[in-house]
Amino acid sequence: LLLETAMPAKKKKALLGVADAKIGAAILEELGYQCQTGGVVAEILRGIRLHFHALVKGLTAQSASKAQLGLGHSYSRAKVKFNVNRVDNMIIQSISLLDQLDKDINTFSMRVREWYGYHFPELIKIVSENYTYCRLAKFIGNRKELSEESLEGLEEIVMDSAKAQAILEASRSSMGMDISPLDLINIESFSSRVISLSEYRKGLQEYLRSKMSQVAPSLSALIGEVVGARLISHAGSLTNLAKYPASTVQILGAEKALFRALKTRGNTPKYGLIFHSTFIGRAAAKNKGRISRYLANKCTIASRIDCFS
Repeated sequence: LLLETAMPAKKKKALLGVADAKIGAAILEELGYQCQTGGVVAEILRGIRLHFHALVKGLTAQSASKAQLGLGHSYSRAKVKFNVNRVDNMIIQSISLLDQLDKDINTFSMRVREWYGYHFPELIKIVSENYTYCRLAKFIGNRKELSEESLEGLEEIVMDSAKAQAILEASRSSMGMDISPLDLINIESFSSRVISLSEYRKGLQEYLRSKMSQVAPSLSALIGEVVGARLISHAGSLTNLAKYPASTVQILGAEKALFRALKTRGNTPKYGLIFHSTFIGRAAAKNKGRISRYLANKCTIASRIDCFS
């Protein structure tokens, strides 16, 4: 309506300057006005933006600046609000932190095993679980001070009376070196850090489970919270995952293997991150490909239900 009232009646003589080439093409198609973009038009528009407050009555430079700032804030707020409503970012950060914690706890536990192993090497063979080993290293301290009175505390940690008895007997005939009180203090302090990290990891997993049940209940019910969160993280958001076809979801996380197979003309991968699902783990070797394809189909449907409903 603005163009029809403001532009001259003879359309062939009029030339309209437009910033966006696509809008110019649409105006030419709908209204028949010739449009020009770039070059001189861009310079004129830059000048209009710069002196806009002088061209409009009652508008000052300060109020124009405030209006621009308000528009920028509103746009940014709308973008952030969109992300917050989906709570995708929280899930992506949680699963990334969970993976990082797994690596760190494993590395730190191996350090505790190696460090405390100089003093009590037999304990490594008796206790294989990292978290339990760190708790025992903190509880036992100097193995020479371990006695029958400590048996109840050992049973509470290992949850097995036979293992507790084996630890007590091993401490009496251990071939480990003697250790100074200062070294023990450092080992116990480091063990406490590893224990607190392990406990924090448990809390983080519960947090991830609750977030997934809120944001993607169908997907988490189908393949589990951790695998579902990894798929969302790899896709970038739940919306992106919902837009992917089932064939892409099936090999999500196996991109290197896919491109290597295409390059060498070998067999393409049958599964990516969804391999960690229990459905594929329980399937026979010959059926894993079929199950992964079927599961990818269902994951795509579940993610679309969670995202768009």
